[in-house]
Amino acid sequence: MTAPRTRVLVIDDEEPLRRMLGSALDPSRFELHEAGTAQAGLAAAATTDPDLILLDLGLPDGDGIDVTRRLREWSRRPIIVLSARGQEADKVAALDAGADDYLTKPFSIGELLARMRVALRHAARGASDPPPSTFGDVVLDRAARRVTVRGEEVHLTPTEYRLLTVLAEHAGKVLTHRQLLHEALGPGRGEESHTLRVYMAQLRAKLERDPARPRLLRTEPGVGYRLAAE
Repeated sequence: MTAPRTRVLVIDDEEPLRRMLGSALDPSRFELHEAGTAQAGLAAAATTDPDLILLDLGLPDGDGIDVTRRLREWSRRPIIVLSARGQEADKVAALDAGADDYLTKPFSIGELLARMRVALRHAARGASDPPPSTFGDVVLDRAARRVTVRGEEVHLTPTEYRLLTVLAEHAGKVLTHRQLLHEALGPGRGEESHTLRVYMAQLRAKLERDPARPRLLRTEPGVGYRLAAE
């Protein structure tokens, strides 16, 4: 079986740098996603669920240190800062905000790849995926990022998968619309209840025997949703 590619999100407004990384990262091993602004980067982090984030500090609509803080509100994925700022104070601020490493531009691809390998190893050691969980006909295997329904694997989008894992972590408990949006889609999405309804409908279509009469993904009217624990 082919090993899954490592998803890398590059948040940097320098297009030449993004092109260089696109050429340098082996497409058979890496799945590259790009964003040129802070807001686009936060949105991409929420929708692609990257394994590692490469982040510039000088973004046109915000500072990378603020982006790091916002990411750390809901994501533990490793962050490597790539910045032309070489002052010790900038490095300390970025690391204190939650970055895992800091590389000053210009840098060699060899050094970047080495630091990426270290960050990914540390993340793998720190991961504590629980054993597969069963909810009725559905089996959620977080370690393999795999979902099966009545023994058949089903494909979930990154957002659908995160939504299911958040519900599974709180199985049997009601989660409000705001909680689900914040944890599954990222901060700043707390008012998009219509978006949440769309994702829940998609999940039910893939997981429920009868999506019109859901037994697993329950609606709590006016409050939120609950994953039935039985």
